[in-house]
Amino acid sequence: MSGDKVMPVSQTVRAKSLLRANLEKSSSLLRSRMPNIKVFSGTSHPDLAQRIVDRLGIDLGKVVTKKFSNLETCVEIGESVRGEDVYIVQSGSGEVNDNLMELLIMINACKIASASRVTAVIPCFPYARQDKKDKSRAPISAKLVANMLSVAGADHIITMDLHASQIQGFFDIPVDNLYAEPAVLKWIKENIVEWRNSIIVSPDAGGAKRVTSIADRLNVEFALIHKERKKANEVASMVLVGDVKDRVAILVDDMADTCGTICHAAEKLTEAGATKVYAILTHGIFSGPAIQRINNACFEAVVVTNTIPQDAHMKDCSKIQCIDVSMMFAEAVRRTHNGESVSYLFSNVPY
Repeated sequence: MSGDKVMPVSQTVRAKSLLRANLEKSSSLLRSRMPNIKVFSGTSHPDLAQRIVDRLGIDLGKVVTKKFSNLETCVEIGESVRGEDVYIVQSGSGEVNDNLMELLIMINACKIASASRVTAVIPCFPYARQDKKDKSRAPISAKLVANMLSVAGADHIITMDLHASQIQGFFDIPVDNLYAEPAVLKWIKENIVEWRNSIIVSPDAGGAKRVTSIADRLNVEFALIHKERKKANEVASMVLVGDVKDRVAILVDDMADTCGTICHAAEKLTEAGATKVYAILTHGIFSGPAIQRINNACFEAVVVTNTIPQDAHMKDCSKIQCIDVSMMFAEAVRRTHNGESVSYLFSNVPY
């Protein structure tokens, strides 16, 4: 017996408790790396948020948003988010200022309720056009929005087709700027029979890079329209650079607001001999006289994505068609949650 060393009971208990503590620590580490996922929707685009959670196979998180009589926004998160990986879907459309404030309050509410990470999914980034000082004393509002999101507590941003990709540099947190391009290419090949005899046109010099990328992948030519603005939302003159005669012209832009630019461009392309004119836009804002202008213009179709709700616009205008991009956001959320690369989505549509 003297050769066998027997561990005292107290040491055995201590060893077991130490092992249990190590196991709990490692499992908590795993949990901290892969916390449960919660997706909440703001009031700007509940349909897109519902499509995202349907694709992910989870339920939408409970949240109540209301306004006080003085129109202050009040948000109540209806379930625990402690230690969770939270995603808040809110687009910069409709009443932009109210929706932005609601998003900031929701981010802050989740952050101070001990969420492990809060990601803002902003399909259409608000104030993206105010990204530089284009004249004296002009604000750089996109930078201000970036600061506000960071201060509210956002850890990560997922958006689509930023008006200027440099906006990513306004943030000190990771920004995933997804592209509608793969979904656009798929739509062109499936819906425009003569796409091989098409020409991709940018309505302004700023969109030249986007257009050349699509033209290269379709193996067709591209053209661009040079425009001069006297003031915001008003186009003074346009010059077409490129040959569109006897071809199907496909106008591609990241957003259309009052649609003055694309309707002028469509006229220019028809005068230059284009057989048909399509417009493909990522963010169809369609404010003011936009719908009336599209109805009067010579478009075969105006194709937009559902980064902004389009149901009302499609009722008012039969030319507007919608590409669903919810699967791209759902896949970006899934990959971010699992710590996988998102770059696959830059050139592929998930099925």
